[in-house]
Amino acid sequence: MKQFKFTIHGNEYTVDIVGFEDNIAHMEVNGTPYEVEVHKKIQTSKTPRVITPPAKQPSKPGIDKRERGDAHPITAPLPGNIIEIRVKPGDIIQKGQLLLVMEAMKMENQVLADRKGVVESIPVNTGDAVLQGDVLIQII
Repeated sequence: MKQFKFTIHGNEYTVDIVGFEDNIAHMEVNGTPYEVEVHKKIQTSKTPRVITPPAKQPSKPGIDKRERGDAHPITAPLPGNIIEIRVKPGDIIQKGQLLLVMEAMKMENQVLADRKGVVESIPVNTGDAVLQGDVLIQII
């Protein structure tokens, strides 16, 4: 910011030049802001103005960010009972990772992830009885 002192008809003025934008000067005269149009040829800069786009937010490694509603359900392969849940919402999972164990027809069955992603929700709890096709885990 540049500061100048002017005397006009015996009155003293303190002028602060705040900045220039095209042919408009932004200034303050004795503390009052003004926009003043400058009547001279505008010199264009030889250096182009660089406008940078906003930085992308880092996503979780190896996971494509998806919008809500694009969730992929992991469903029960058979009717049975949930014995153990090995993940929690927010966990990053890989394809083939063990998600939960359920008992069906007196056998323990492992439910594995069929894709990589992030656990969005788990609508079942340990001890719940589920039917074939019930949603066990939502992955985004």
